[in-house]
Amino acid sequence: MELDRGYLVALEGIDGTGKTTQWTLLADYLEERGLPVVRLREPTQGVWGQKIRKILSEGRGETSAEEELQWFLNDRKEDVEQNIQPALNANKVVVIDRYYYSTAAYQGALGFDPEQICAVNEAFAPRPDRVLIFHGSLEKSLERIETGRDGFSSFEKKDYLKNVQDIFSSFKGVHIRRIDSDGTVANVHRQVVAEVDDLLGIEEAR
Repeated sequence: MELDRGYLVALEGIDGTGKTTQWTLLADYLEERGLPVVRLREPTQGVWGQKIRKILSEGRGETSAEEELQWFLNDRKEDVEQNIQPALNANKVVVIDRYYYSTAAYQGALGFDPEQICAVNEAFAPRPDRVLIFHGSLEKSLERIETGRDGFSSFEKKDYLKNVQDIFSSFKGVHIRRIDSDGTVANVHRQVVAEVDDLLGIEEAR
C-alpha cells in the first residue's frame, strides 16, 4: 500500500495503560501490510532525552519544573527536525509512543497551563493525524506498574497520576480518539487498529 503523504499517529496516556505494548503491536500490524513505518518514542535517546530519563529514574533533585519543561521542548525539537519531519516528508507512517500531549498532561499536573504547552509545541511540532489516548481504571494502571517494574518513577504517584489522567481527558479535537485500556491486549489492539485503519483507509477485514 502506497501513501500519498506521511501520517503521524501518537499514543498517549498515563503509564500502566498498556500504551507501549499497543505501540509495538500497531507498528507491527502496519508493517505486515507493507506500509513504511517509523517507530519513535519520547523522551528520545538524545542528549535532552537522557537528561529527562535520569529525572524519571532518580527524581528531580535540584532541577526546577521550568528547566524540566524546557528539556522536553528541546528534546522534541530535535526529534521533529531529525526524525519526525523527514519521515513525514518521505510519506511514511510515524508511530510515536508519547508526544506533546504527554508533556502538557504531566507538566500541567505540576501547575503549568496544558493549553499553553500544546500551543508552544504546535509552533514547531506537526500536529498528529491521530492521537490515541489510552484511558482506564487508575487502580489497574497502578497495578500494572507495580507488577511490571521495579518501583515507580518520579512521575508515578497516585494523586499525581489522577491529575495527569484528568488533563488527558480534557483534550478535545477531531484528531483525538479515546481507547478503553482496561480490556485484554487483543481487545485494545482491535480498538487501535480500527482507528488507524479509518485514518489510512485500510479496508481489509479484521
